[in-house]
Amino acid sequence: MKKTDICIVGAGPGGAATALKLAYANQSCVLLDKATFPRDKICGDALSGKVSTVLNRLDPEIMNRFRAQPQVGMWGFKFTSPNGKEMHFDFTPEDLAEEDYPSAPGYVATRLVFDNFLIEEVKRHDCIDLQEGVQISEYKKIPEGYLLKDKSGNFSIQTKVLIIANGAHSAFSRKHAGLEKDNRHHAGGLRVYYKNVANLEGQPAIELHYFKELVPGYLWIFPLPNNGANVGLGMRTDMISDRKFNMRKALEELVATHPRLKDRFKNAEITDTVKGYGLPLGSKKRILSGDHYMLVGDAGHLIDPLTGEGIGNAIYSGTIAADQAVDCLKAEKYDAKFMRAYDARIQRVLGTELKASYLMQRIMLYPRIVNFLTNRVENNKFVMDFLNKIYADSTTEWHKQLWRPGFWWRVVTGN
Repeated sequence: MKKTDICIVGAGPGGAATALKLAYANQSCVLLDKATFPRDKICGDALSGKVSTVLNRLDPEIMNRFRAQPQVGMWGFKFTSPNGKEMHFDFTPEDLAEEDYPSAPGYVATRLVFDNFLIEEVKRHDCIDLQEGVQISEYKKIPEGYLLKDKSGNFSIQTKVLIIANGAHSAFSRKHAGLEKDNRHHAGGLRVYYKNVANLEGQPAIELHYFKELVPGYLWIFPLPNNGANVGLGMRTDMISDRKFNMRKALEELVATHPRLKDRFKNAEITDTVKGYGLPLGSKKRILSGDHYMLVGDAGHLIDPLTGEGIGNAIYSGTIAADQAVDCLKAEKYDAKFMRAYDARIQRVLGTELKASYLMQRIMLYPRIVNFLTNRVENNKFVMDFLNKIYADSTTEWHKQLWRPGFWWRVVTGN
């Protein structure tokens, strides 16, 4: 049986970032994953500016090495409202902090590429004991922390601090931490890979298309290398259930027949099967820690309620969990009360953003309001600059404006 001070279950972006932050703090850990890398993960594949920011803070060379991987740098996004009005948000160097964004503020890279890249970064550090192909099936609370055993019965490990980063379907999150699925704060998504989607040339941008049939969900088109694209749909789970909505059929019909899309997909080819996945959204405040444990990323239901983006929040929460784990070891305190510092910091760093995204998600329920706001925003430099900052800046200051009456006055009046 292994013994360790810190054990991380799940080596996706959240778990890998946790391990890397610990390594840069000269703290050893054990990192487990049921898969053997490289492996695919169903996802939209978009990496927000938050990812670049956090990894740059760890070590700028990480992002330099990442830019040598197959990826597409994103310099903006396109938004299409239910009435068909299209807005382009293109970033210029003036919009960005040069030291944080030496290249594009965001990227699109398949999870096959990105997750394996992070694992290769993990392997650079001898203090990270990476164990692949280990599927934990038993978590036992003991006085010293937790005892974990794998499905085969051949692996067991005892740890003082347990960090759960094993994704949206984490059994620990449900059975031990009590994070039950709530369809009002959960989304379903479909992803399919295409090649030769038209009009992806030029300065790359992610695309978000809102249709009346999908509100408050949306269809996305994210460019990938070699003329590829990640295309998908996302919608709240309660609405999928209430409407008996067939997402696969809707995706097929939209790309084949909708006036905005059919010409672009006329010569496109599917290169992979359509795959679905669940997204536990961060639109509901939850307790993310307890005696000797913390929940990171999707396992902590930290996915953005508006965009469905989870990689940035997984990486951010992982680095926060690493800091808390080091504090626990220094103080030799592992009780739930001491661990609450992790929850407090998550709320301080991510809470405002998640609340703002949930507000915007609820606004998206009303196509007429969305159309009205789109018309008002189109030539409103203040709002366009604000949306640029939301995309490129990982701080919470910009999101706080959504709760100020003066912001909405400027949206409506254009002043």
